[in-house]
Amino acid sequence: MSPVSSRAAPPAPFASRPERSRGRLHGESESATRTVFQRDRDRIVHCAAFRRLEHKTQVFVQHEGDNYRSRLTHSLEVAQIARSVSRELGLNEDIAEALALAHDLGHTPFGHAGEDALDEAMADFGGFDHNAQTLRIVTTLERRYAAFDGLNLTWETLEGVVKHNGPLDQSGGAIPATILDYNARHDLELGTYAGPEAQVAALADDIAYNNHDIDDALRAGLFDIEDLRDVPLVGPMFAEVSAAHPGIERQRLIHETVRRLINHMVTDLVDETRRRVAIHAPDSAEAVRALGQPLVSFSDDMRANDAALKAFLLENMYRHFRVNRMGGKARRVVRELFALFIDEPQCLPTNWRARAGGPGSDLTACLVSDYIAGMTDRYALEEHARLFDLSTPT
Repeated sequence: MSPVSSRAAPPAPFASRPERSRGRLHGESESATRTVFQRDRDRIVHCAAFRRLEHKTQVFVQHEGDNYRSRLTHSLEVAQIARSVSRELGLNEDIAEALALAHDLGHTPFGHAGEDALDEAMADFGGFDHNAQTLRIVTTLERRYAAFDGLNLTWETLEGVVKHNGPLDQSGGAIPATILDYNARHDLELGTYAGPEAQVAALADDIAYNNHDIDDALRAGLFDIEDLRDVPLVGPMFAEVSAAHPGIERQRLIHETVRRLINHMVTDLVDETRRRVAIHAPDSAEAVRALGQPLVSFSDDMRANDAALKAFLLENMYRHFRVNRMGGKARRVVRELFALFIDEPQCLPTNWRARAGGPGSDLTACLVSDYIAGMTDRYALEEHARLFDLSTPT
């Protein structure tokens, strides 16, 4: 496995090029000092949905403690990894960073428990999907600019938001209506793979959350280092660090191991992607989209290691009784908020109530979904208390 260089590689011929961008849905004059992809990144950083990520959690409910990762800190960690990989491969760092920072904008409060509850509540209205919600945020819900709704991001960034996990099959009927409706106005070529930087951002997400969930779970006492002994790559890496640093204190051992795991996965990703580049020799970002398979990838061995770690975390972290209890509370909060607001839209805050339809209507359901999805963990708990606890001021 080759070491990853600290110097930027020369631009790859298949990198996304800002001067070749397919542009924005709404035409506007461009900046003299920033590229279109830099402006996309900056618009994401300055939007309200990005700020709210600070108080949205991944696994733990926000009030469980300040040392666990939030959606915001996770997004920053993904962005750092995505930039590093893109630099090494000669890709465009700015769009990779933009996609990494945007990838969790559509998540509900309370992590996957909140999303599952909102999807269930919206079952009669098309369901809820966080990727579709991210697209909805950046194309409709953010209202900051005089000339248009949303952030008016470039085609390449929107494509990466929608397709970072691969092509969307329009024949199966499972694509959220939000994506199909937008695609009808601004064709994102749903049946192809996304550009190379979106593929990098997707795997940077995998690297970040898998390894940092190890850190958070160990900090929370959901399992211990010894329990990881038989997990491929992870167990041997803990043993390697322990052997190299006898008597090292526990938190340093965890941090050093996680650091090495991230580096190992990044190096594997770079090596495997270079191997695929040598085989396919794409000469443009369009050629990457047309490959019919990912260009950016882990090796077979690393994919197996990644799957083994995911399986361990599923059983020992995400299904831990403490996480289940927190998740159960979170689902009840989301379900009860949704049920109240769709039956009594007059209880919505004034600026939301003005856009609602009648009780039980599709318009009201969509509005209530947007309202709940945008909540932070803390705000959702406070709103629930205001509505259901008679002793809490409204």
